[in-house]
Order: sequence, then structure tokens, then C-alpha cells
Amino acid sequence: MPGNPIDTLIQEYLMEGYSYREALTAVHSIIGYMPDQPLHIQYIDYWKALLRGDLGRSVSLATSVAQILGFAIPWTVFIVSISLLLSFALGVALGVYAAYRRGSLFDHSISVFASISRSIPPYIIGVVFVVFLAVQLRLFPAYGPYGGGVTPGFTLQFIGSVLYHAALPVITYIVTTFGGWMLAMKSNTVSVLGEYYVVAAKARGLPDRRISLTYVGRNAILPLFTRFAISIGYMFGGVVFVETIFSYPGIGSYLSYALRVRDWTLMTGCFLLITIAVVVSNFVADLLYSRLDPRIRFSAK
Repeated sequence: MPGNPIDTLIQEYLMEGYSYREALTAVHSIIGYMPDQPLHIQYIDYWKALLRGDLGRSVSLATSVAQILGFAIPWTVFIVSISLLLSFALGVALGVYAAYRRGSLFDHSISVFASISRSIPPYIIGVVFVVFLAVQLRLFPAYGPYGGGVTPGFTLQFIGSVLYHAALPVITYIVTTFGGWMLAMKSNTVSVLGEYYVVAAKARGLPDRRISLTYVGRNAILPLFTRFAISIGYMFGGVVFVETIFSYPGIGSYLSYALRVRDWTLMTGCFLLITIAVVVSNFVADLLYSRLDPRIRFSAK
């Protein structure tokens, strides 16, 4: 990305009447940059500050990056968790139903819709929802985490306003992500239905409900748990466009802002947090799958 945040701050100080030397010293003090120290010492100091939770100071918002991210993380976690849980549940339910009705009109229709919806970028769906559902039909608010006249707190008014304002971002995520869960669950279910233990269970006269839940559903959904855990991390990186469109004050919105104003400190803090989320989610996925699937445990032994 072109640009230099130090030059930007220096220009602001020069416009206020400071000399170049005074402006340079002031900027170095603000961002904690010590050019006289050796490079390896600066690198070690950076890691020491990072381990203390000191991510630097935003050059555009004049506050610590850790404080900004501390405000943004709950909003992003709220949107990501609700969207992922609802899209996962909807995709699994429709996938199982389509597998049992494979070849029917419902199967073809929902499969085509799922394939189309998952191929459309979420920011396109978000813009369409803003134009039609928020601006024209006025069914949902177009921006913000809650209403302007609402006081934040654990009140029904505030909670209702938060849920109401989160509706469009959540629906946008669900529309663009449930198709992947649905198609994967349908494929797994069709594969499990052809296994010998399912055929044997039917031959024994077991109820269809028990077969679908115990024999089919449990084994078909196992591979999706790994993907579910991984998706948590990757959705943190995918919130940039959606949060920007709906002016939602999450990590993605601040990352988009940092890119626009060339705030390198805030940008690196956002990237670091997203990277940690992806790494942790992959680690949790490996642990989760080995615990849930007995075949993995037995093969390891």
C-alpha cells in the first residue's frame, strides 16, 4: 500500500507551525519509533510490547490500537457467531432433507439456489439488501449497531435495537454461506445412506427416525465440524466488506477505515487479530475432530 503514516503526521504538525525537526521528534514519540536504536533491538522491543498487549497507537484516531480492537471485537464476534450458527443449522437441515428427497423438485431447486448464493460475493448481497430492504421498503435499518436514541446497557430496548440492526448483516452472511453447508451435508448424507450399516439397520426394522438421527445424521455431520471450526477464523477476515457496507463497528469496518486513511498501526493490529483467529480455529478444528470421530482415535492408537 503506497504512503507513509509518518509523513502524514509530519505534514499535520508542519501545518500547525512546528519545524520539521520538532514534528519528526513528536511523531517518533507518538508511535514509539526509535531510529537511533539498532534494528534487532527495535524488533525485540516490538515483540515485548506485543506480548504485553501493546499494539501501538493509531495515527489517525489518536488512541491505542488495543483499545480500538477491544471495542470492535465484541461486535464482530456477535455478528460472526450468530451468522455462522444459523447458517450451519439451516444448511444441515436442508442438506439432510434434500438427501432424503434426492431427485425431487425440492432437491433440484434448493441445490441450484445454494450453488448460486454461495458463488455471489457477500458485499453484492449486502448492497442489494440495503437498497431494497432498508432504503426502499424500510424494513430494516441500513447502518449502525443500534438506534441513535438508544442508551447502551442491559435493557430490553437496547438488546432489541441491537438485534434489529444486526438483522441485515446476519441475513447477508446466511444467504451467502448456508449453501456450502447444505451441499456438503447433502453429499455426506447420500454417501452415508449407501453404507452397509444403514442397510443393515433398515433390514432390522429400526424406526426411520432412529436411523436418520443415530446412523445417518451423526456420521454425515462429523466432517462438517472441522469445517465449522475453521470457518470461525475465516469469517473474521470476511467481515471487511459486510461491516463496511452496514457501517457496523467491528474489526472489518476498522480495517477498511485503516486502509482508506493509511493507518499502518491500526491495519497491522487488525491483520494480526484476524491471523490469530484463523490459526486458533484451525487448531481447535483438529482437536475437535479427533475427539468427535472415534475412527480417528482408534486409528491413532
